[in-house]
Amino acid sequence: MNKSFLKFITDFGPLLIFFTIYYKSGNNLSAAIPPLIVATIVAVAVMYFVEKKIPYVPLIGGIIITLFGSLTLYFNNPVFIYMKPTIVNIIFAGVLIISKIFFQKNLLKTFLQTAFNLTETGWSKLNLRWAYFFIFLAILNEIIWRTQPETTWVNFKVWGILPITFIFTAFQLPLINKYKL
Repeated sequence: MNKSFLKFITDFGPLLIFFTIYYKSGNNLSAAIPPLIVATIVAVAVMYFVEKKIPYVPLIGGIIITLFGSLTLYFNNPVFIYMKPTIVNIIFAGVLIISKIFFQKNLLKTFLQTAFNLTETGWSKLNLRWAYFFIFLAILNEIIWRTQPETTWVNFKVWGILPITFIFTAFQLPLINKYKL
């Protein structure tokens, strides 16, 4: 099996499982969260065995999904799972900004330097854009879950964030081409 296809499946498979079970169970978060947690743990384990290294971003996501999903189930309160994307995106933005400002380390470059080679200016601008994008996603998630019904939030989580991310990524291509070495 192609590694990029497997990565795609492990990245989006748990979300698809969540979405499917949520709707098949009559829009029941309590029924959809346990399979999401299990699928996420399995996805991280599969990537570990394929890559022979710890996949840090999926691992952190898996820990946060397990924590907030468990809190949602334990307290029977969906606010925890609603806030998970907000917290994850704020963490990602914070890590990108703090690592650059305080440690002079561009983590985006660390993760993506094998994909393409940019000047330091290009990496700095791309790093900042992604940090702002994560903040935008956090704010958008807060607006959606606080103003819309649960089913709208679930649809946004599954069918909104991914296209928005693809569009944002496509808009980064001119910057990447401008600063490409």
